[in-house]
Amino acid sequence: MLPEPADLARLTQLLAGFAPYDGNFNVMDGTLHVVRASGVQAEQTHSHSEPSLCIVPQGAKSVALAQGGFEYDHKKMVVYAAQVPIRARVTRASPTEPFYCLVIPLNAKRLNELVLKVFPNGAPMGSKSRAVYVGDASAQIVKSACRLIELIAAQDNPDLLVPHTIDEILFRLLRSSAGAAIAQIGIRDSHMEKVSKSLHWLRQHYDQPFKVEELAQFAGMSVSSFHNHFKDITSMTPLQYQKVLRLQEARRLLQGRIMDITRVAYSVGYTSASQFSREYTREFGVAPSKDVVSH
Repeated sequence: MLPEPADLARLTQLLAGFAPYDGNFNVMDGTLHVVRASGVQAEQTHSHSEPSLCIVPQGAKSVALAQGGFEYDHKKMVVYAAQVPIRARVTRASPTEPFYCLVIPLNAKRLNELVLKVFPNGAPMGSKSRAVYVGDASAQIVKSACRLIELIAAQDNPDLLVPHTIDEILFRLLRSSAGAAIAQIGIRDSHMEKVSKSLHWLRQHYDQPFKVEELAQFAGMSVSSFHNHFKDITSMTPLQYQKVLRLQEARRLLQGRIMDITRVAYSVGYTSASQFSREYTREFGVAPSKDVVSH
């Protein structure tokens, strides 16, 4: 059942209290995040998803992945199961009706504990693991989200009660049609958990060369199994994933005017400045020299 308009309006009002202007706001030291945008974005923002549940009570956003994409608003909720490159753009927002998104990070260890309760005989086999799940918004989850933000706003023993309310939301998520697939995020030694381990390593060592065989061994998988499941989840090969990481970090450094183009190229792991410029232009649609000038 889709959320009631009154509940969506209430959640919007509550989130506005934590996001007084456009931006991304941490709540309770990162327990939650609130995102606000008061206008449609002309350009896509390049970033990486983090395992999380996203609820949008007002406005809309489009997200492009390595293959395909989707748009979501108050009728949809999104679960990011892994750290993957995304290109996002707010498509519906205005100063009078800003875009709001509540982001609830997913802790794999805690999710595993809940999976054991929801599926005491073992989680059923879901469909092929993916990095993103998009489904219909849940009226009960939106009601729980309202109570969650109300607890924090009222400072009603949030340290004690907020974790329980988040657990309630995760329980309902695991009971949803995508529950069996989402459970894989928290199941130890699942393909999702193993690939996520390798993604984390790549995020930490994006500037270093690596061998796929060694990364597969680090993840605890055979090379063929690792390659297949890595591509199932990210729609990329490990080398393609690393390239996107390098280019996104390079863009951050260039737009921050921290160092010049050649130094940026070498700092993120490239050995050829010309190759860096070609791949940067292909990824972002603008040459690095022009990107620096425009920012």
